Amino acid sequence: MSNLLDINSDIHSLSPLTLAFVGDSVYDLLVRQHLVSLANRPVKELNSMKVTLVNCKSQADAVKVIIDTLSEDEIDVYKRGRNVKVNSASKHSSIADYHAATGLEALFGYLYLSGKTDRIKELFMLILNSSEV
Repeated sequence: MSNLLDINSDIHSLSPLTLAFVGDSVYDLLVRQHLVSLANRPVKELNSMKVTLVNCKSQADAVKVIIDTLSEDEIDVYKRGRNVKVNSASKHSSIADYHAATGLEALFGYLYLSGKTDRIKELFMLILNSSEV
């Protein structure tokens, strides 16, 4: 995966929620691509499978898998996303899981906008290969 548009943004000036906005889509697309690679299934079944992987709890568990492999810069981005004040949270998850998931999404958004798609793939493969997620 590489950036689809040749648009430069000053990623260091973007808010953590803006990074998470992008990262949410990146993570969702990776999960969808993974599920489609497993088998050709009805869309309803694929969507049900996706929802089990793209939710606050699963994403919070994913953070636990990759946290020890993150660089200092990546941890800083994750923490900025995790610590951002939000006015709402998912009614199906704890506030801690919601914050961890937002941090993960901010990290994936940061990496995507930085053009570090190999790093995204590396982290995502660690998550997929983990028994915790």
